[in-house]
Amino acid sequence: MCAYCKGTDLRDSLTTYVAVINKSTIIIRNVPCQECVQCGEKYYTDKVMQDIEAIIKKAIEIQSEFYVTEYSSVA
Repeated sequence: MCAYCKGTDLRDSLTTYVAVINKSTIIIRNVPCQECVQCGEKYYTDKVMQDIEAIIKKAIEIQSEFYVTEYSSVA
C-alpha cells in the first residue's frame, strides 16, 4: 500500500535518484524501485538503499560537484 495516497497497486519500475549534499549533486540512473501506479511515489528495498548510500559516499569522497552514474554499473 502506498503511504502517500493509500493506493494499493505498486509496480516494478526504474527511476532516477537525485541527492543534493552540501554543494554536490549526485544522480543515479535506472535505480530499481516499486512505484505507485496512482501517484508515482517510489519505494526502495533495503538493499537498494544500501547501494545508494554507498554510491553517495563514493561521490562525496571524490569531491565532485556533479556525479552521474548508472545504478547497475556500481551496485
